[in-house]
Amino acid sequence: MTIFPLSDILAFPQPYLSDEDGLLAVGGDLGQERLLLAYRLGIFPWFLEGEPYFWWSPDPRLVLYPEELTLSKSLKKTIKKKSFQITFDSAFDHIIQSCARTRLKKNEDTWIGQEMIDAYCKLHESGYAHSVEAWCKGSLEGGLYGVSLGKCFFGESMFSNKSNASKVAFVHLVEYLKKESYMMIDCQVTTAHLKRFGAREIPRELFLQQLEEAMKWPTENRSWKYDD
Repeated sequence: MTIFPLSDILAFPQPYLSDEDGLLAVGGDLGQERLLLAYRLGIFPWFLEGEPYFWWSPDPRLVLYPEELTLSKSLKKTIKKKSFQITFDSAFDHIIQSCARTRLKKNEDTWIGQEMIDAYCKLHESGYAHSVEAWCKGSLEGGLYGVSLGKCFFGESMFSNKSNASKVAFVHLVEYLKKESYMMIDCQVTTAHLKRFGAREIPRELFLQQLEEAMKWPTENRSWKYDD
């Protein structure tokens, strides 16, 4: 199938035109307007540093509905111990850089290069990208970040320096989203880790229908505060 080249015009081809792996388009830029348009259409950027900008819309899509969150007994015990102090939007730049470093330390490729870091830090400054931090004795031990539009949260990446840190951060995120009546979390690509939390694959067609409904709600582009 055709991989569509993007121009300076702020537009994307329809997501259903992506290839069997979900690759839809190449090129464009990482400006705020293009990134926000992509997310609203069910498209996200994913490329290695030095590569062209690749844009994806996979089928099926992994999503987590906040009310379907599943916790193991051991994780429930960890949360009850309150070993981690949770904050929101307190260290976004540290979170995204730590997500990149964690993969590099494991000799894994990372899509979180400097261009991506700069682009998402700008989204954070504008109130569209958010982070959840897990601290232990004043040290940042884990967390995650993503983008929020309407009533959908688009998860990007997470990391842990200490066992269960990112899991606890994720649970607190889901609880916050549930309280704020979010419809779903877009987990993008299927992983066993997220499926253990209750995430499930749905057809892209259904995802796009539900995303359209979620985008009918206004986006509150503001800093988030954690309320225990």
